[in-house]
Amino acid sequence: MKPANNHGVKRIIRATGFSFKGLKSAWVHEAAFRQELILALIMVPFALWVDVSLIEKLLMILTVFIVLITELLNSAVEAVVDRIGDEIHPLSGQAKDIASAAVFMSLALCAIVWALVLLPLVF
Repeated sequence: MKPANNHGVKRIIRATGFSFKGLKSAWVHEAAFRQELILALIMVPFALWVDVSLIEKLLMILTVFIVLITELLNSAVEAVVDRIGDEIHPLSGQAKDIASAAVFMSLALCAIVWALVLLPLVF
């Protein structure tokens, strides 16, 4: 049930708390999110350090965050589907597969952007 006074600064504070609760839950329960976050903690400083344009740095960092965001949404879909029931249903599998495909696409985007930015520096 929604609290009656859920507006203004109080709402923002509560929403921020829920967001941190979600991040903590993803860290504790989702191995893929942990792995991607650890990689992000390496990749973002590297993107800031490497000698490329500001736009290229932003693209590199943006794609890393897209991976994390997509993984969080994938985990949310999986949690909701698992909450609904234990029976195997084609739509449950389809929802999980599509969410997983979204993560794959975000990883592919990240890899393509990083390759296009960094390969000219190597060759």
